[in-house]
Amino acid sequence: MSQAADRADAENAARPDAPTTHPEFDRLVRTMWRLRQPDGCPWDREQTHRSITKHMVEEAYEAVEAIEADDTAHLVEELGDVLEQVVLHAQIAADEGAFTIDDVVHGLNEKLVRRHPHVFGEHVSAGDGNEVQDIWDEVKAAERAASGEKDAQPQGLLDSVPRSLPALMQCQKISKRAAKAGFEWPSVEGVWDKVAEERAEFEREAPGSPERAAEFGDLLFSLVNVARWEGIDAEEALAHANRKFRARWARMEELAAKEGLDLEGIGTEALNELWDRAKAEEMS
Repeated sequence: MSQAADRADAENAARPDAPTTHPEFDRLVRTMWRLRQPDGCPWDREQTHRSITKHMVEEAYEAVEAIEADDTAHLVEELGDVLEQVVLHAQIAADEGAFTIDDVVHGLNEKLVRRHPHVFGEHVSAGDGNEVQDIWDEVKAAERAASGEKDAQPQGLLDSVPRSLPALMQCQKISKRAAKAGFEWPSVEGVWDKVAEERAEFEREAPGSPERAAEFGDLLFSLVNVARWEGIDAEEALAHANRKFRARWARMEELAAKEGLDLEGIGTEALNELWDRAKAEEMS
């Protein structure tokens, strides 16, 4: 462990009520180790990093859903499922002689201390979240520079944005980094002009063509830049729209059931009427 991390931990441990041991975590690590033993669970022993990749994403989204629902009991369970994925990946790596859960925790702690010089270092204390973000960007830039010195191929500005991220989240991150590098419009009006330009290009392409689909992607990208200018998290905004649509549709189903109607057979006009009624109830 680095001297900075050692010093930070010593200071943390000296504080009243600082966390000490976590026997349940050690018990979990031993349980996962046992499942991967020759006489353990056949399913767990067969897994690889790639075979369980989708589970990591699914469990993370289920944890977010519990957060959005303010369901504390469910969140405890879902965070456990996320942790299970971390511990399983670490055990798979340990079985291969690549790394252990201790390496994972060690690396995370080092990074947390390194990226919070305003807490653990001699950096001037940050006044607000924006200043913290600037500090993080400085530290991460230094990390990228150090990595570039060691690697034959220097890392590009966007290389650290995971390509496996959902497209909307990925768009937000890469547009923000490009803007920070100076690739930016002078005002949000310019971004709206770009949206209009991309819409026109979309409409010029033939319906159903690959070109039209590509232009639609450009249109979405431009709208995400509008959100960035407005300080809106596009991912959360779309998630909110999804939740709102789900709630209205569920209410439409309730209204239809009370009237003995089948939503799939009542037609567009009747559906729109039910939609308006469900929307009006939200506003009342």
